[in-house]
Amino acid sequence: MEINMYVNKYKHARYAFFKWRYQLELYNKVILAISFTCLTALLAQLRFYFPGSPVPLTGQTFAVVLSAVVLGKWWGGISQSIYLGVGMVGVPWFAGMNGGLAYLAGPTGGYLIGFVLAAFFLGYCVDTYVRSRKYWTMFALMCVANFGIVFGFGLLQLYGWLSLSGTPVDLGGLLLMGLIPFIIGDTVKIAVAAGIASGITPKQAYGKEIDAV
Repeated sequence: MEINMYVNKYKHARYAFFKWRYQLELYNKVILAISFTCLTALLAQLRFYFPGSPVPLTGQTFAVVLSAVVLGKWWGGISQSIYLGVGMVGVPWFAGMNGGLAYLAGPTGGYLIGFVLAAFFLGYCVDTYVRSRKYWTMFALMCVANFGIVFGFGLLQLYGWLSLSGTPVDLGGLLLMGLIPFIIGDTVKIAVAAGIASGITPKQAYGKEIDAV
């Protein structure tokens, strides 16, 4: 009975938080978005390079997912857009304390653009469809966002960067450089992130969801 009481309190608390977030004034949403922007910049510094690849494995995935889930369909993407925009003007908070348009035009720029679009996609799904907050649905959506959107844009720009740099590569080589080494690590990150996201999101409507159950 006591365990059920604490579980019910937690469910009420997470519902109250998301209801509060949904009803926030604009300036409060901006503050929340900027806080997740800073979290993204911090986790971007957790990086690891695979041999032969200019693309690092970073902790940004968690920031993208959390911003989308906590902030919702617009503000999660806006927080990542702020991160991208501020980095473009020269603030050194991309991976490796880099910044500027030159970095965005480099081999990893497409992945950064993909982070923004992935956050909009995930935020829209979580804020619009209650069923998307279940673990396996969340896991599937995150896989689409990560391997479809982030890596899709990332591989396109990586291919263009290699071609312009005089290092043409075939499809197999491109995948070995920009996708395959990341599959296991990103799948583990997604599994953990989906668990966190599913655990913190209410399973009832707090706004104008389409399929509240």
